[in-house]
Amino acid sequence: MTEPAGAGQPSPRAFLRVAGASLARHQLGLVVALDCQRVVCMARGTSPDLIALQHAAEDAGLQFAIVTSPRQLAGQVTAADELIVVSEGLFVEPATAAPLLEDRKPAVLVQPVEGALAAGFERIDINRASAGLMRIPGQLAERLHELPADCDVASALTRIALQSGVQMREVPAAARAGTDWRMVRTESEAYALENEWLRVRFADGPTSPGRAVARLGVVSFGSSMLHAGNASNALSAGVVVLLAIACGLGWFALVPAGFLFAALAWVLAEASGLLRSAERQALGLLPPAIPRADVLSWLTDTVFAALILADTPRFPGQMLFSWLSEPAVLILLLWLIPRVVKRTASRWIGDRLLLGVLLGVASALDQLLPGVQIVSLGLIAAGLVLAGRQQD
Repeated sequence: MTEPAGAGQPSPRAFLRVAGASLARHQLGLVVALDCQRVVCMARGTSPDLIALQHAAEDAGLQFAIVTSPRQLAGQVTAADELIVVSEGLFVEPATAAPLLEDRKPAVLVQPVEGALAAGFERIDINRASAGLMRIPGQLAERLHELPADCDVASALTRIALQSGVQMREVPAAARAGTDWRMVRTESEAYALENEWLRVRFADGPTSPGRAVARLGVVSFGSSMLHAGNASNALSAGVVVLLAIACGLGWFALVPAGFLFAALAWVLAEASGLLRSAERQALGLLPPAIPRADVLSWLTDTVFAALILADTPRFPGQMLFSWLSEPAVLILLLWLIPRVVKRTASRWIGDRLLLGVLLGVASALDQLLPGVQIVSLGLIAAGLVLAGRQQD
């Protein structure tokens, strides 16, 4: 963590951010995937970012050490150790890289030199360039004592490994394609990688109108939000604000507008879920037992039900259960049918943007209760017709 993030930049490139996490944090995910026991970071000194990385490593059960010179690094490694060397600025998906080194055989990962030099990788010979990652015997680190204090440790260890007979292993072209294997040197490269990373993960796949809007927003603006930090938290707070506005509109008998704000809140919740999944992947976190997106969806449905009740007067003598039954049946069907219908249509059935628009129009025409009943019957019919069929 000694290379600056561009000319004149004081911060190391290791702390450039991609998808809400620093490159060093992404590399920590690779280290965990390779079942390492200790992390040794080459750095010019401590910093808040480095201390945060240390805490993350220790939380993952790893020992952590900071060294400032090649000789200090050599002192941290014994002859019995295996050494995984990750070049500064390397962004690689653990699921892509780990299988190439998990056989525990020493290897220097390489790639064809064409295009690799322009992408920031170091030339090894006339035909090959380094891929920024290798597994070598720990005893080779002893030779760092012979080198000057200002040498590039990763480059030096690559040369030492090859001179000692460690085999080269070429990274498959499929692994190097797309966003899975990149060298990031500047803020602009990190930003471009993040944009492409989001497009690859969220631009395609079966969807519905509301989810398409959420995906478009994430692909268009997600990179800026992730760079700013706490992207999913900010969107989740926005969901709560929109739902509060929807409730306020319902209180003042502006129910059609309330449905539209509730529908927009659901779209924002979907975008928040997508960004949170990106953050979890970047940080190497497992999904919680109850994802935040589910909680926000339940809250949105509660507001939908409250708006229906706000526009459905309770007649004198009407039982409370009867008054509550219409919105309750609708919401329960909205949660049940997508679990029964294993088709692309299930995503349309669960799209609350469509629901909000339909109910908003019905409310504006003073036909909300018939509208709720028609939607409920349509959901039951869809379940009966489509249940058990193969997914499109």
